[in-house]
Amino acid sequence: MSFPDFIKAFPGIEIPFPDDVVQTAVVRSDAGLVVFFSFLKDMELPLHAHGAQWGTVIEGEIELTIAGETKVYRPGDSYSIPTGAEHGASIRSGTKVIDVFEEPDRYPLKD
Repeated sequence: MSFPDFIKAFPGIEIPFPDDVVQTAVVRSDAGLVVFFSFLKDMELPLHAHGAQWGTVIEGEIELTIAGETKVYRPGDSYSIPTGAEHGASIRSGTKVIDVFEEPDRYPLKD
């Protein structure tokens, strides 16, 4: 399943991964940032930390480590990452997630 065309038409964000690995579509407000991620290839997300984040897996699989605890998330599973918690992931090709960040400026919009 892919995201609907109207979601794919939302602006993308600048992230340190090429478009042939991960694609994004976002909705941003003063209160936060909602990102629709589509992972086209397997990828490793290195450990990092930032403000709070909540997400849900729509399709595929993520092995997510949050504050030293690793768990596999599949479609329908949600996760919550507290502010400042170090986290990283192994993400399978074909995975789609929706992540919500408390920081509206977590990522800049693409031009």
